Amino acid sequence: MESLFRRACRLNRRAFLRGGLGALAGSLLPVSALAGVPSDLFVMAFALDDVISLDPAELFEFTGAEIAANIYDRILYFDSSDVQKIVGGVAESWDVSDDGRTFRFGIRSGMRFHSGNDVTAEDAAYSLQRLVLLNKAPAFIFTQFGFTAQNVRDRIRAADPQTLVIETGQVFAPSFLYACLTAACASVVDKKTAEAHAENGDFGNRWLRTHSAASGPFSLRIWKPSELIILDRFDNYWRGEPAMRSVFIRHIAEPGVQRLLIERGDIDVARNLNPDQVVAIKDKPELRPDYARKGSLYYLGLNQKNAHLRIPEVRKALKYLVDYDGITSTILRGTAEIHQTVIPAGYLGALDERPFSLNPGEAKRLLAAAGLEGGFSVTIDVRNTRPDLDVAQSLQASFAQVGIALRIIQGDGKQVLTKYRARHHDIYLGRWGPDYQDPHSNAQAFASNPDNSDAGEVKTLAWRNAWDIPELTKMTDAAIHERDRAARIADYEAIQRRELDDSPFVILYQEVELAVERADVRGFVLGPSFDTVYYRGVTKV
Repeated sequence: MESLFRRACRLNRRAFLRGGLGALAGSLLPVSALAGVPSDLFVMAFALDDVISLDPAELFEFTGAEIAANIYDRILYFDSSDVQKIVGGVAESWDVSDDGRTFRFGIRSGMRFHSGNDVTAEDAAYSLQRLVLLNKAPAFIFTQFGFTAQNVRDRIRAADPQTLVIETGQVFAPSFLYACLTAACASVVDKKTAEAHAENGDFGNRWLRTHSAASGPFSLRIWKPSELIILDRFDNYWRGEPAMRSVFIRHIAEPGVQRLLIERGDIDVARNLNPDQVVAIKDKPELRPDYARKGSLYYLGLNQKNAHLRIPEVRKALKYLVDYDGITSTILRGTAEIHQTVIPAGYLGALDERPFSLNPGEAKRLLAAAGLEGGFSVTIDVRNTRPDLDVAQSLQASFAQVGIALRIIQGDGKQVLTKYRARHHDIYLGRWGPDYQDPHSNAQAFASNPDNSDAGEVKTLAWRNAWDIPELTKMTDAAIHERDRAARIADYEAIQRRELDDSPFVILYQEVELAVERADVRGFVLGPSFDTVYYRGVTKV
């Protein structure tokens, strides 16, 4: 296929060479002005610096999951208009045995991988097996069902080419397993292609970090870390071929640059504009803002290895040193809602309790009770993009009111995440999105830590912040086995209240994602979660 650079230059050489994204981001593959962009090329500016891997068994970052959602098909999906409703993906039918332990999935016939290979139950089983066997970051989503390296090949298997069988060691609510099969890590990988690129028994992991072996609407052509991602249309996609022949995503972290490019017509969609910029362009008929409330939460993680932050009164004091109203009404205007519990609004059992507000007097009282009335010094790790830096500066100012010197350490998404995952931070300003549409995704992340040692294998957010909570871990784990809906709701409400009272997490707000589109763009889907942003329906009219 003709390269995007050669093709676009042929159409509008002068427009390509005049600047735009090429001049701003290294000119590897410059993007033309709107007049020269082919009608079947979709161009988007986005902060891509958090992408570490594109292997579904390894990726555990927001942007990587979004890209994978447009490359791979998952075993199941949830309805974007009703997250509690499960719909088919690679599996077109499913049921569970009377004893609640054996699940059978009928694999959709006629599906093909990009390689031309048939999509079979063997591929689906292999994809879940390699997830458990590789034991990368997202593996816990399925190991929590009792799957291990020793039993996974027996318990997850293909009964025949069109039937996937999953046997759980214990009884779980069926809706919980189905929800997990909508996660990015339940993407179906082409076994033959992955194994053809396997090295030393890695199930193709090293190769799949930067390549794809999928059946989704697009295939991965190229990923240049912190530069660009290019996807190519899969003409034989089972839902129908996308209108866009190629998707070109350029890493542009600065919102001001994104605004310039969207106004000039150099891009079709800008993903990181701030609220003030949206207000400034509201009267431009050629541009259109698009909003979607997400399940994602922004929060502070307080490392319990820090001698000051492990004091309960200090943890609570910091919850009174956030200007929740000011941040959401100014810095994040229209793109966030105040939310202070660990289960997002709209999920089963979510609480709408907001006991904290900016109250330096109460914070001072708590610090005095901790013997720290003079304050202390501490660092915060933050991604070097907006609005994260603005939020960190707001925290710096409010912390200073009680003598806490907050030093901001900036880094790109990959650097900050790597440090956080190694438990080397003091305070971390981050974003967490549910891996599947069930309250347990967040409850497990924030309220479960089976092994608090540095060698612990289940690296939840509680583990990352060294919060040792054996009793709360048992309570959280028990909730997934409760089949009575009302009782399960009560369990998650209790978990959230414990978090509010005593946890090392300061939940700041729930995300409302914003994208600005050119008026001729149709069919771009933001969706209710970070991994339900879809490009396959995009057209230009």
